[in-house]
Amino acid sequence: MIRIGVDIGGTKMEIAAIDESGAELLRRRESAPRAGYAQAIEAIAQFVLAVESELGARCTVGIGTPGAVSRTTGVLRNAYASALNGMPVRPDLERLLGREVRFANDANCFALSEAIDGAAKGAGIVFGVILGTGVGGGVVVDARAIEGANAICGEWGHNSLPWPAPEEMPGPRCACGRDGCIEAFLSGPGLARDHLLATGEARAPADIAARAESGDRGCAATLERYEGRLARALASVMNLLDPEVIVLGGGLSNTARLYRNVPARWGPYVYSESVVTSLVKAAHGDASGVRGAARLW
Repeated sequence: MIRIGVDIGGTKMEIAAIDESGAELLRRRESAPRAGYAQAIEAIAQFVLAVESELGARCTVGIGTPGAVSRTTGVLRNAYASALNGMPVRPDLERLLGREVRFANDANCFALSEAIDGAAKGAGIVFGVILGTGVGGGVVVDARAIEGANAICGEWGHNSLPWPAPEEMPGPRCACGRDGCIEAFLSGPGLARDHLLATGEARAPADIAARAESGDRGCAATLERYEGRLARALASVMNLLDPEVIVLGGGLSNTARLYRNVPARWGPYVYSESVVTSLVKAAHGDASGVRGAARLW
């Protein structure tokens, strides 16, 4: 059995095929479809069919997307800035490919990949976190991604930042339309916005992290605020799910100091006398999303 996974992001679309053992047979990347819906859904179908032709086999297909596909209507919801948002993605793609297609939120796919054969392999409860342009979360229990009754399990980014300080209220406006969401604070744009407000400097997140490591006081202070907020946000998840492992992915997961400093700061907010949860970096990097999509079968 060969499994195909497709990871559809805001700027790129990636496809991979894995065999029964999880070995990667091929991986390709293209720009995400930005034309109208009909052209976008056709492009995804052709991407899959071209890979199947190359492999010489009919494969199972799993799709990872931002947002969630409704179980009842097949309409994709909450996938901001995507030509697919609000459209009947599942039935249309199944019609074009002539088979069942499984969908999951991209963060669920990421978490599933890392739980099966990545940084959280063997853990019973895994929380996967994507810290990038947005903030996503996925929950895996006993190597199974949990979708939830409303297909929103793990969407911690659209909860309010917990235990806010007075200066953090009401908080920045989030893309979802509310103020003070975790995503508005902890996404890459959120980090850059916080640094701009504090210092007047417009810097990219990677630049802020690099300058903090080289001794820039303003950038170091920005990262310290970020680490404290991430610690509180993850502590609230730990109080609810009590995961064995939390895996970080996305661009901000490359900030090495997070793995030292965040666990050192989450203890006062976790309802336990000790904390054994591990905070680790994704083993498969940006390939985890597409590998997890394939693992939906």
